[in-house]
Amino acid sequence: MLLFLYTLLFHHLQTKVENKLCRMMGEPKYPLLSKEGDVTIGGMFAIHSKETLPSFEFKQKPQPLSCSSVNLRDFRLAQIMIFAIEEINKSESLLPNVSIGYRIYDTCGSRLSSMSATMGLMNGPEFAAGETCNGQSSIHSIIGETESSATVILSRTTGPFKIPVISHSASCECLSNRKDYPSFFRTISSDYHQGRALAYIVKHLGWSWVGAVNSDNDYGNYGMAIFLNTAQKEGICVEYSEKFYRTEPDKLKKVVDTIKQSTAKVIVAFVSFIEMGLLIEQLTIQNITGFQIIGVEGWITSKNYITSNSFRVMGGTLGFALRKINFDGFSDYVINAFWETAFPCSHIEGNLSQYAVRCRRYQDLLALKNYNEDVPEHRYSSHVYKAVYAVAHSLQNLLKCKENESCDKSLAIQPQQVVEALKKINFTVKFGDHVWFDSTGATVAHYEVVNWQQDSDKSFQFKPVGYYDASLPPDQRFVLNTENIIWAGGHLKKPSSVCSESCPPGTRKAAQRGRPVCCYDCIPCAEGEISNETDSNNCKPCPEEYWSNAEKNKCDLKVVEFLSFTETMGIVLVFFSLSGVGLTALVAILFYSKKDTPIVKANNSDLSFLLLFSLSLCFLCSLTFIGQPTEWSCMLRHTAFGITFVLCISCVLGKTIVVLMAFKAALPGSNVMKWFGPAQQRLNVLAFTLIQVLICVLWLTISPPFPLKNMKYYKERVIIECSLGSNIGFWAVLGYIGLLAVLCFILAFMARTLPDNFNEAKFITFSMLIFCAVWITFIPAYVSSPGKLTVAVEIFVILASSFGLLFCIFAPKCYIILFKPGQNTKQHVMGKTSTKTH
Repeated sequence: MLLFLYTLLFHHLQTKVENKLCRMMGEPKYPLLSKEGDVTIGGMFAIHSKETLPSFEFKQKPQPLSCSSVNLRDFRLAQIMIFAIEEINKSESLLPNVSIGYRIYDTCGSRLSSMSATMGLMNGPEFAAGETCNGQSSIHSIIGETESSATVILSRTTGPFKIPVISHSASCECLSNRKDYPSFFRTISSDYHQGRALAYIVKHLGWSWVGAVNSDNDYGNYGMAIFLNTAQKEGICVEYSEKFYRTEPDKLKKVVDTIKQSTAKVIVAFVSFIEMGLLIEQLTIQNITGFQIIGVEGWITSKNYITSNSFRVMGGTLGFALRKINFDGFSDYVINAFWETAFPCSHIEGNLSQYAVRCRRYQDLLALKNYNEDVPEHRYSSHVYKAVYAVAHSLQNLLKCKENESCDKSLAIQPQQVVEALKKINFTVKFGDHVWFDSTGATVAHYEVVNWQQDSDKSFQFKPVGYYDASLPPDQRFVLNTENIIWAGGHLKKPSSVCSESCPPGTRKAAQRGRPVCCYDCIPCAEGEISNETDSNNCKPCPEEYWSNAEKNKCDLKVVEFLSFTETMGIVLVFFSLSGVGLTALVAILFYSKKDTPIVKANNSDLSFLLLFSLSLCFLCSLTFIGQPTEWSCMLRHTAFGITFVLCISCVLGKTIVVLMAFKAALPGSNVMKWFGPAQQRLNVLAFTLIQVLICVLWLTISPPFPLKNMKYYKERVIIECSLGSNIGFWAVLGYIGLLAVLCFILAFMARTLPDNFNEAKFITFSMLIFCAVWITFIPAYVSSPGKLTVAVEIFVILASSFGLLFCIFAPKCYIILFKPGQNTKQHVMGKTSTKTH
């Protein structure tokens, strides 16, 4: 039963609606400027910028919204639209027998008024009696809005009805979505290009630390998102990103406070026209100067904003602007023909009181009747002009107009047909611009880069200093003439805006924890590493044979280290080496001159001279350790050292054996000396030496010493040293010397108490004690000493042991020869011996 009642009620309502004539709800919305024609183009401009809301007490019918504060820019855009339509209506080649009408609404810069104007355009101001709702629009296209957010509302409202909307300045990238906005077109490019171009200009000028401010609407939010994304890719850091809307004074205050506290000296302002006026006002009131502003086409060329007060804050501003194009006759049109033909209230007609009521909303516009100085600076005019001509060319095709022939006015043109025709247009306007729409309904991006400057006569101008043209190849799109720019504060030098100063060569960047990548510390490269470019992220290690210089920006060849003849240590060691040779030579001369004396002849003078000769070789072999090691010097130094010292120790050993055997021979019945005569002693020395020669030959044959660049011990320098080749060979040579020295020491120790007035065994014992002590000390010192100190230790040990043998064995004899000649007699030497024997 309930279902039956619902069905009956629905049938009743449907029948009632079908029979109902079309009736407008509420008061009609009349256009500000209008004209009838065969086809009608709608226009929506924020001719006023302030809207006054009525009282909403719901006790009486609300009064209509009232607008105030003329927006001169959009008023000129409405005038250029009418100017273009009148130009087409007079044309004999474009829509020759078709008149174009217009309905231009004032949106007051308000979304509420914008929605009201949209409904007014779609419905028309009134309906004829008996007319039914046919679902068709009374207009064929709409030109507007100025702002992106309002255009989004307009396009979403008209979209279901397929009414084409052509905007002259709505550049939000969001409107490029053809799925959401299939009937939207624009004669301005998308902010995709402008957002990227802002990042490019910041990058080009070397700024890496910027602040960002945008209006909290579609235009500002989408544009700033594109800038921030591109800035991140280009290595630009954003200190802050703030936004506000025109009705939010608290957020505007927060933006201003953030700017005052910031360290970034460059501000990217992706702000709508009205919001920018509010921001400039606050910056001027609080006298916030010293910031380089980078602006967008929405406000950068507004004459309203460049005054003597604002220039203190905004002087030097850079930004992207639309190209400035002047139209022949338009400057005269705005002060003459427009007021005569298009403005409704130029003359008082009829009753004065009725005129006052009807023309109340036009009074503030009449103040502009004789003013046209601003006309050359309006840069959106050409875009409105191209939008009107785009509609006209699409109608030309739809009405099948032919050159020098009339159009077929009998054809009923639907808005959807205009949408499809707009996608195909391709024409050139009189000032040379090529007009066509891409797949997103937009045109190619062309921007001028302008700079706010003051002339010598105190007048202000927007001076072009570059351009951005998206139709060119990527490497040619952006051009900026920095020498023509006046920077913030009137400075000729470009300001700096970085979180951290550039890291010079020799340092690397180290990110500061919790801060953007542009904030970093400059850390010096470690030893052995360099960076040879500015702002290097990493230091590069030098090749193995190179080391970083003091500035850490270049790799130099490592310092080569070896014990040279020219350095102090080398000179000292050479001095002692040659001194040893000299002393040995003096002793040999002295002994030779006294060769017939008992003290020289005692204990085999031949071995004494051979010992002096071997000591001279020991002193001289130390010289082979000084100088840059070569293949031959490395082999020579170790073999010469080994052989000469064995020769020396062999001689000492021979003398020790002679002392010991001489006592044995003095015993009754002993015949031992026949085995230790001079010939046998020389054979013993030769035999002991040949064993060392054999060891050295094997060492040099199997694995000889060779020069080596040692880069392990010191990283900053190369030690050129002699590698042993075979450690076994080296220690075999050294071990053999040690074996002979120990044997000699033991025998000499045994013979130290033998009766003799001059017992040489005591001095040999002492000399071997010094020799063994020096060489035992040498082993740990040799192993632990780095670089050339190893060589110095080895030379020191050679010289110390040589001097020990020279002084301990020969000094007592020289003392007796020189200072006690009375004791250098056979009776003295033998006499005391005889006494001790008995």
